[in-house]
Parts: sequence; structure tokens; C-alpha cells
Amino acid sequence: MIIPKFTIGWLLSALCVCSSLTAAEPAWQPLFNSRDLSGWSTWLAAPHVSVDLPGEPRNEKGAYTAPLGAGRDPLDVFTVVPVDGQPAIRISGQVFGELRTAGSFSNYHLRLQFKWGDKKWPPREKFATPRDSGLLYHVHAAPGAEGRTWARSIELQIQERDVGDLYAIGSRISVRSTVRPGEKPVFDYDPAGAWNVFSQVPGAVGRCVKSPDNEKPSGEWNTVELICLGEDSIHIVNGKVVMRLHGPQRIDGPAPAPVTAGPLILQSEGAEIFYRAIEIRPITTVPAEFAEK
Repeated sequence: MIIPKFTIGWLLSALCVCSSLTAAEPAWQPLFNSRDLSGWSTWLAAPHVSVDLPGEPRNEKGAYTAPLGAGRDPLDVFTVVPVDGQPAIRISGQVFGELRTAGSFSNYHLRLQFKWGDKKWPPREKFATPRDSGLLYHVHAAPGAEGRTWARSIELQIQERDVGDLYAIGSRISVRSTVRPGEKPVFDYDPAGAWNVFSQVPGAVGRCVKSPDNEKPSGEWNTVELICLGEDSIHIVNGKVVMRLHGPQRIDGPAPAPVTAGPLILQSEGAEIFYRAIEIRPITTVPAEFAEK
């Protein structure tokens, strides 16, 4: 069959356009506008007994009996402040709780920067207790649902010396890993290891330890990236892949079911932490620098 010349030209033009579109990477979109917490919601659990909040209900032992809830932040746990010459979200950590995106996301590349502050609060105020926060993704429960402090999700742990660990919070996911010798099973990420299933529920192991440890010393800014594409996710710390995960499932229904989308959460968990440069972009393939070799 003879193809008319104008058709050949159109095809060549179309191929050039497609090639150009393929080569161009989607633009990064900010999740933090550097001014306020627009696009995020807050929820706080019941404060520690040491917190002074007149008017909040307590029991006979002085313990608070109800969460502060959604949109109530009398202690300014979540604020925007200047740090090192740039705006940052300050999470004081004084009350356990969450800062949650209004949007739900799937098939994305997320990146953010964090650094630890100085303050620590009961019950995690002791010198030896590591500073703690966390990035929760594939969130699939409302704030405080089922009486939980942390919504059902997959967690990319942000804790001193543990940045990049997995916690499968009321969910389930698989990671290639190997178990350390010992009575209490501890699993380390191992790209050559067998697939093991993790779930933070009674009778199961919910944590997998990242490898390698690529966190900078406390007080320096770290970059954390998260790639989620279909049933795969990748934890990245300061440009280094520290864990690859597969097959996230929700387990709050009659049978386990895939969960590959949801809001994002930054945790308030007893320590002061600053977040900045939070941005996201859609993806259809894993970026070349993080693809498996």
C-alpha cells in the first residue's frame, strides 16, 4: 500500500511530539505553600497527663479522657515558622496527632526535607529516646477512627537513625528481607532476600528495618522521597534507595484488598521537627535513577 506524503509527514510530526512528551518530566507541585497550612487538616489525640489544658476532661488520675480532635490546636502543635532562612512547617510533638493532606494521591513521586528540633515531650522526653515522627501514605481511615491514634496506612518511618523503616499500620505489605538471629524476630531489608509479609497487628511483625542507614546527623536537613506506582513503593533517603515494597493491602474489611491511593500524613509524635519543600508529581514509570538495575 502506498502512503500519501502528507500522511507520512503527519506521522513523523506525531512521533516527534510523542517523543518530546515522553522525554519531558511532569512538573513538581507544592503541597506546602510556604505561608500557612492551607491544603492540610489537623487532628490531635488526648494530651499527655503532664500537659496543662484547663477545661479539658480528665479522670480521677488526671489523665485526659478525650482527644482534642480535628481542627483544634490550642497548643500550636502545627505552625509555620522561618528556619534557616526559609519557611517550614513546625510540628512541636507535644501532643500525638496528624497533619493530613486534603488531597488523595496515587502513582506519584513525593519529596520533602526535614530536620529535627531540640524539644522532646513526655512520654518520649528521655535522653535515650530517639526523636520520632513519620510519613504515612496510602492512608485509608478517618482521623481517630476505631479509637486509633495513627490511621491505617503504610508508614515511611522518620525517627532518628531509623529513617526509611517500614511500619505497616493496621495494613499489610511485602518486602524482600532477611531475619536477624534472636528470639524476637527483626527483619532487615535485603534486595536478595525472600518476600516477607509485614502487618502491625497482634501476632505479626509490622516493622522492616531499612538498609542502608543514610540519614544525616541530627540538626542537618535530610531529603526523603517516596515513590508509589501501582502496587510498588520505594523509600529513598538522601538520594539512596533504602527499601522497596510491594502489594499494599487494607485489612479492615471482610477480606484483604489492594490499597494504592490515599492522603498523606505527617506525624506529631513527641519530638520537635521541621518540614519544608514538600512537593509531588504524577508518574507513569519509576524515575530512571531509582529503577531496579
